[in-house]
Amino acid sequence: MKNIVLIACSSKKKKEKSLVIDIYISTLFKYSYEYAKKLNPDKIFVLSAKYGLLEMNQVIEPYNETLNTKTKIEKMLWSEKIETQLIEKGIDLKNDNIIFLSGKNYRENLIKHINNYLIPLKGLSIGNQLKYLKSNIVI
Repeated sequence: MKNIVLIACSSKKKKEKSLVIDIYISTLFKYSYEYAKKLNPDKIFVLSAKYGLLEMNQVIEPYNETLNTKTKIEKMLWSEKIETQLIEKGIDLKNDNIIFLSGKNYRENLIKHINNYLIPLKGLSIGNQLKYLKSNIVI
């Protein structure tokens, strides 16, 4: 059984083509990534509204897309794409542990297909998410 962390992308990005680990520059993303590393997972991925499932060492172009403006059907199609990508990466949705560091739009359709998941930031405002993450990492 593997432990997998899924972090939501962020709207604040570098303006040039960059590694996934470098392109997202919001404080929430940075804290989420540091927190994810402290969990010592088998793998950390980013959930991108445009690209789908991303690995930290991938290079991508900047973009301006979010699930927050997508229709219900578009969100479902995006989630199906993520589910397929997770399976292609060898993630067992029935047995592996998935930790979501993302908002509701980035997880609500996915959790229906995952047996073991945690949502440590569920129900917290952005400010409280930052507070929680900061108190659980060493910057």
